[in-house]
Amino acid sequence: MSDNQNLLAEQRRALILDEIRRRGGVRVNELTRKLNVSDMTVRRDLDALARQGMVEKVHGGAVPVSEPSAHEPGFEVKSALELSAKEDIAKAAAEMAAPGSAIALAGGTTAFALAQRLLDVPDLTVVTNSVRVADVFYGAQRAAAGGAGPRAGAATVVLTGGVRTPSDTLVGPVADAAIRSLHFDVLFLGVHGISVEAGLSTPNLAEAETNRHFVRSARRVVVVADHTKWGTVGLSSFATLDQVQVLVTDAGLPAEARAEFAELPPELVVAGEPSAATDI
Repeated sequence: MSDNQNLLAEQRRALILDEIRRRGGVRVNELTRKLNVSDMTVRRDLDALARQGMVEKVHGGAVPVSEPSAHEPGFEVKSALELSAKEDIAKAAAEMAAPGSAIALAGGTTAFALAQRLLDVPDLTVVTNSVRVADVFYGAQRAAAGGAGPRAGAATVVLTGGVRTPSDTLVGPVADAAIRSLHFDVLFLGVHGISVEAGLSTPNLAEAETNRHFVRSARRVVVVADHTKWGTVGLSSFATLDQVQVLVTDAGLPAEARAEFAELPPELVVAGEPSAATDI
């Protein structure tokens, strides 16, 4: 983490948070050297992260906050985290969407990044329970058409109904009923946490049930999740790892996690590294 003097505050804070989580704590003077910014800038960043409940300030630095299993951060908070990792993951996962296929995109900030990469894949049918993801496609269609109608090959987008969560995802009986009646070639699924014991999990009980229906309705399940999700466990599990065909993550995934995945059913695709992943 060097030459970061011109980073936006959100990007710089995401780097700081990743360093704190990875190392279990950092000192202010270490961050000033790594980020090439002033002591005052680092302290302001730590103050902002502490106000968001992301870190705990201690004398001379900061340590991570252990989140309760039922804590669900909002979309804006999560969207500022692991920005480069999410872009790498989105780029790799987009190559798995074949033109003309029916895909599902569940909610979350990584799925939001992926949606932007899928705009150029022709003739997709996209079912999503994410208001943010739907807005990506609708906005692109309006911009391209100039009010004259959708462009040739533009995605057909279906937004489920439901109750809105803090992460702008629609869940509950209405969403569940819509998803149960459909069948997808591939589901791209962001998650709150992944572990060997708990599988895929989320802090939101209603979202867990909606995700179960997504998984049951998909021929292929592709999880898109950055390295910080490994070892995190939310309140409710909704799928086991043997229900997942592919995990797309980033190069920050530690060696011990990679070793564990070598013994697990999903194919591991590390964005930016050689992969055997192909179109569906």
